[in-house]
Amino acid sequence: MSDIDRQRITFVLPVFNESRGIEEFYRRLTAAAGELEPRYHLEFFFVDDGSRDDSLDRLIDLRAVDPRVTVMSFSRNFGHQVAVTAGLDHADGDAVIVMDTDLQDPPAVSLELVSRWESGVDVAYAQRRTRKDGAFKRASAHAFYWLLSRLASIEIPRDVGDFRLLDRRVVLELRRYPEHHRFLRGLVSYVGFRQEAVLFDRDARFSGVTGYSLRKMFRLAVDGVVGFSTVPLHLISRLGFAISALSFVGVLYVLAVRFLAPQDAVPGWAFVTVAMFLLGGIQLIMLGVLGSYVGRTYVEVQHRPLYTVAMMLSDTVSPMTPPDRRE
Repeated sequence: MSDIDRQRITFVLPVFNESRGIEEFYRRLTAAAGELEPRYHLEFFFVDDGSRDDSLDRLIDLRAVDPRVTVMSFSRNFGHQVAVTAGLDHADGDAVIVMDTDLQDPPAVSLELVSRWESGVDVAYAQRRTRKDGAFKRASAHAFYWLLSRLASIEIPRDVGDFRLLDRRVVLELRRYPEHHRFLRGLVSYVGFRQEAVLFDRDARFSGVTGYSLRKMFRLAVDGVVGFSTVPLHLISRLGFAISALSFVGVLYVLAVRFLAPQDAVPGWAFVTVAMFLLGGIQLIMLGVLGSYVGRTYVEVQHRPLYTVAMMLSDTVSPMTPPDRRE
């Protein structure tokens, strides 16, 4: 097969404070991807998400010795989901493989993803069979996917992150989705196409600490639930009806005691005080849920760019043609 006939596979690789492991990741990735080299052009598209260590310097060094490496650097930290989005915006491969650079996503699994794509699958997603995480991480992930399966309006596979292969037509479709509060695994499920799972065993981090703090994990969970479900809004009305029903029962009880057994009536404000705090807390929760939806609407109508590119090192990609997300 001539060089002209070969299709291109682009690896989109978000990076945030991974300087101690980036060279080992690159070594393992190129070793695994070497099996694809005779059949495909390869591109390794690294997106530095405002790293505070010397990750960017190490990426520039990789670029100096390997012309297949493309380096995009953000002007600041915009978040993992936005970094992946930037890679998808600029990747020109016939297939795009998204994977993290902390070596929890084994590069060798990408070969099986490509094999599924070659068989006609549009999206081949890596589904965790086992994971080497702490008890809290596993428990919180299980709770999140359980909640998402109950609330989301579409079916989003369990134990699946962003490690996946996307056919070019899927990537082009994703570029049309403009939301700032991005939950990419939900968007990929939403756009459809033929999708299949590839089971794998997730490894522990090679070095460093996760870029997903508890706060960021909670924010991602909120984006997943609020972005793909209006169930919380329906729950508010149901909760209101339930409280109204309980209040009516309470009124009947008070009247019954007052007229049928006045000697049992105990004067005091404890019940009233507890009821006031209970209702006040519920009202604040309701306002918070409503505020989440209103806040998302406010952010979207501003039409601000998702990210700002500070630097691009590439032979083939131009940062001057971002997709128009307002179509």
